[in-house]
Amino acid sequence: MDSVALLRLFPLVLLLQWVSVTGKQTYIVQMRHQDKPSSFATHHDWYSANLQSLSSSTTSDSLLYTYTTAYHGFAASLDPDQVESLRRSDSVLGVYEDTVYTLHTTRTPEFLGLNTESGLWAGHNTQDLDQASHDVIVGLLDTGVWPESKSFDDSGMPEIPIRWRGECESGSDFSPKVCNKKLIGARSFAKGYHMASGSSYLKKSREAESPRDRDGHGTHTASTAAGSQVANASLLGYASGTARGMATHARVASYKVCWSIGCFGADILAGIDRAISDGVDVLSLSLGGGSAPYFRDTIAIGAFAAMERGIFVSCSAGNSGPSRASLANVAPWIMTVGAGTLDRDFPAFAVLGSKIRYTGVSLYSGQGMGNKPVGLVYDKGNNSSTSMCLPGSLEPEFVRGKVVVCDRGINARVEKGAVVRDAGGVGMILANTAVSGEELVADSHLLPAVAVGRKAGDMIREYVRSDPNPTAVLSFGGTVLDVRPSPVVAAFSSRGPNLVTPQILKPDVIGPGVNILAAWSDAVGPTGLEKDTRKTQFNIMSGTSMSCPHISGLAALLKAAHPDWSPSAIKSALMTTAYTQDNAKSPLRDAAGGAFSNPWAHGAGHVDPHKALSPGLIYDISTEEYIAFLCSLDYSIEHVQAIAKHPNVTCSMKFSDPGELNYPSFSVVFGNKRVVRYTRELTNVGAASSVYDVAVSAPSMVTVAVKPKRLVFKDVGEKQRYTVTFVAKKSAARTARSDFGYIVWSNPQYQVRSPVAFAWTQLVRV
Repeated sequence: MDSVALLRLFPLVLLLQWVSVTGKQTYIVQMRHQDKPSSFATHHDWYSANLQSLSSSTTSDSLLYTYTTAYHGFAASLDPDQVESLRRSDSVLGVYEDTVYTLHTTRTPEFLGLNTESGLWAGHNTQDLDQASHDVIVGLLDTGVWPESKSFDDSGMPEIPIRWRGECESGSDFSPKVCNKKLIGARSFAKGYHMASGSSYLKKSREAESPRDRDGHGTHTASTAAGSQVANASLLGYASGTARGMATHARVASYKVCWSIGCFGADILAGIDRAISDGVDVLSLSLGGGSAPYFRDTIAIGAFAAMERGIFVSCSAGNSGPSRASLANVAPWIMTVGAGTLDRDFPAFAVLGSKIRYTGVSLYSGQGMGNKPVGLVYDKGNNSSTSMCLPGSLEPEFVRGKVVVCDRGINARVEKGAVVRDAGGVGMILANTAVSGEELVADSHLLPAVAVGRKAGDMIREYVRSDPNPTAVLSFGGTVLDVRPSPVVAAFSSRGPNLVTPQILKPDVIGPGVNILAAWSDAVGPTGLEKDTRKTQFNIMSGTSMSCPHISGLAALLKAAHPDWSPSAIKSALMTTAYTQDNAKSPLRDAAGGAFSNPWAHGAGHVDPHKALSPGLIYDISTEEYIAFLCSLDYSIEHVQAIAKHPNVTCSMKFSDPGELNYPSFSVVFGNKRVVRYTRELTNVGAASSVYDVAVSAPSMVTVAVKPKRLVFKDVGEKQRYTVTFVAKKSAARTARSDFGYIVWSNPQYQVRSPVAFAWTQLVRV
């Protein structure tokens, strides 16, 4: 866990201390929407009155937000007595502490087959799709936007759609005039953040309350999803070429909900609420927390309201891989996106005094250290902070003028380089440990630095220990394309199984998320460190934060091509056409260990935009079916109502098993039963008179029967159902814990593929 988010831990500690001193904290209060007395003109008035009734000292400042569409309720600053009073009220469904969420931080379009020179969509009218994309609006909840970036140039864009109700807010460092026909909306939501960071000793870290991005993350994700084409883009010479988003002609709306100490649930919910009413078509959230029941998950609740209004919501899966069951954002109405590599690399080399050359990666762009070997040191004493190169851990006398080996982990990779430089070191070898395996992530270090995998790292450590005069020289190889194999599932990408609902397979897909070039904020250097004074218009970053907006942009293109498709139809198209073989014609591999990947890591596979545009068949899901799914989770009626926001929900229609949801993938949990039977419904979006035959792959300890084995669709839009029965052999529970297979419906034109995960031990639901 070496993300930049860890640099924010210190302010969070101060935040917790402040909360304990003041006794007040931000809470999100869920109300029975239908209980509003007619004497109140608006729900806002009713919520205010509820707060005023708690105590004479309660002021109007306590009410932070009133939510209208994404949530039924409000956010307020409350003390423990007020919280208890609200919880006793018959009109209150629940009172929940605000949650802090974290960010999940040009070659891409070509890798996905979106190169305009070769025709954007083979067999499709590119011009028509570009025109249709002008009507699609992608909303991003993130750290804001750097509007001056060339990625938000509006040359050739027609007038803003009349239906758009958003705006560009002004701030001390942000003029509404910087918005245009490309960047059509920019808002910020900071009440939750300000309330949390309101103590005197945190005042210095307060940021201007405006949509401007002073972190870089939001500009990077926005330009990835829908950035305009920018020629001659690079990070200080690396990855040079034309940078562009996935949906270059779509509009961008930025909602700043993340600040220096994190992203607060109250602000995220306010951002979703406003984005829905503004009129976005796609919502992209590269952030998340841990797993929680859906009625406690503010992102899941907000996303349900968006889905119901036809808005596609994609979220990052998280960067807690390769740990098992480490996913975030697993609600079935959300597209949960993992990360894979590109076919592009940035090789760098460490040549030791033993004449052995080790290959790693780096984005270092300075003068280098020349060709003369220098001393190499590694301090693996009793103090692990030294081997990790944590701040203040290195003795200048020990490292001055030398290359330092630093173990990966704990603090940010780029910070380790800064620690070495500040102690007088001239270079760094960043060596993986068992946690990261062979996965390599390139960084724009402040000093010559090479990142190597675990095996190379172990050999380098052994060389330093065994040689009386160890030396090294570092060199850098620039940008290399057509790397094989690719894609490879990133080790950091969070994994299944899904602990909230084991019967829903997550993640859904993977997309490009390692070493991604995209636009950057002018307010921060490429490493994000305060001491990094370099400026760059583009930066290379890695994380599921980067893969999520790729899928958001592709969803915008599908929305443009098929404006009548529901969010679940778009999701189905992206999932059932995803591929599971890399560019070396081998099954996808996992960077964590080098072995073959599985659907708990890559979901349905890696997205394929060309095939997704015309998937043949789709698995569609209505709001009513999602409610039936919620009713099958043993939630109370009130909890279901809290998510669905339908006061008349009775759960008279419910599934006997959550896996009965018409999902494009299968997760079969045998538990204490040997037979699991699910029925699915497919809708024909291909040609009339289409015929599909089924093929099944399953492990030897399971038999799978599909009825019927052939589906005949006479008309476009026609629906057909099939039933699949999974039977585990009696001995299977003793010999297997999990395994995988697939079900594919195909004809000469299409392959509609669904992954299947099998689990024999009853997974504990959160």
